[in-house]
Amino acid sequence: MPLDGHSQAKALLARAEEINLANGKKTAAILVNLGTPDEPSAAAIRRYLAEFLSDPRVVNLPRALWLPILHGAILNVRPRKLVQKYKMIWGTYDGPIRNITAALALRVHEQLTREDPDRQIKVTSAMTYGNPSITSVVDQLCDEGCNDFLFIPLFPQYSSATTGAVFDQVTRALRQRITPLHRFLDQYHQHTAYIHALTKSVEVYNRQINEGAFLLFSFHGIPESQADKGDPYEQQCQATAERVAHALALDKDQWRVSFQSRFGPAQWLKPYTSDVIAALPGQGRKNILVICPGFAVDCLETIEEIKILNRDIFLAAGGKKFSYIKALNATQDHVELIRTLINQHS
Repeated sequence: MPLDGHSQAKALLARAEEINLANGKKTAAILVNLGTPDEPSAAAIRRYLAEFLSDPRVVNLPRALWLPILHGAILNVRPRKLVQKYKMIWGTYDGPIRNITAALALRVHEQLTREDPDRQIKVTSAMTYGNPSITSVVDQLCDEGCNDFLFIPLFPQYSSATTGAVFDQVTRALRQRITPLHRFLDQYHQHTAYIHALTKSVEVYNRQINEGAFLLFSFHGIPESQADKGDPYEQQCQATAERVAHALALDKDQWRVSFQSRFGPAQWLKPYTSDVIAALPGQGRKNILVICPGFAVDCLETIEEIKILNRDIFLAAGGKKFSYIKALNATQDHVELIRTLINQHS
């Protein structure tokens, strides 16, 4: 009896596994983040935004309508406005997304190697947009003999604009060669190790919580039109926050969810973080903690937008104490999370 499509796919993967085992399996785990300009200059920012904002996953307007706007007003104006912001967060050698993601990958690789020196595994990083691209990293790893790939988008909550975009890039990268065995992790928003890591990062501020501090979970927004089409992102953000709040034994009036970083005139998921933060002091919440669980590492949207701009909004509205809880970055708890994900899926 002929195999259906799903059975055929399983059979092909099983055959690929047999071939890899016969040849000696060498696994590559690739941690994929969003991306960053190559440097904090208008030209580099323009190149990065042109690639990022041209992706239909990110802006799903008709191309004939959107691309003239992008290559007209936006790319001629916005890069210059972002130069100083990127310079402010730029490290000695690189931007935080690329730098910290690479550090996380290195620490995970070192830990896995210590645990099993004979294990044939390489952990590295790639960017959805900009450098190092997914295609360039896959090419390099194949040249090094890797024949088994695990792709881990560092977006715990699934969204078409993030995880979906990574999937598209992975597909393009693998299309260029004889497809090796590969797996794709599309979400981990309720994974025990992820919730544990977030909870521990908040517990550093237990003294403030005991003093009545309010905890705000700020996630990157998406257009409401994407959510209306069935994107599960909003529900997954809420699920993450609920699990962390439960682990911290917080009452419902001690925390809430909001959405940041909206772009353009369309309606995005609400409530907007800046509006919530501006209103909290008037509601008697003058001591707040802000955590951004959807960001695996700190970046422009957490450092400049939350830690600086929204702090100023809060204080100007009468707030007294504002604390930003750093992203998991390359901490040991984040290393443990990624190590666990790799072990469970490789």
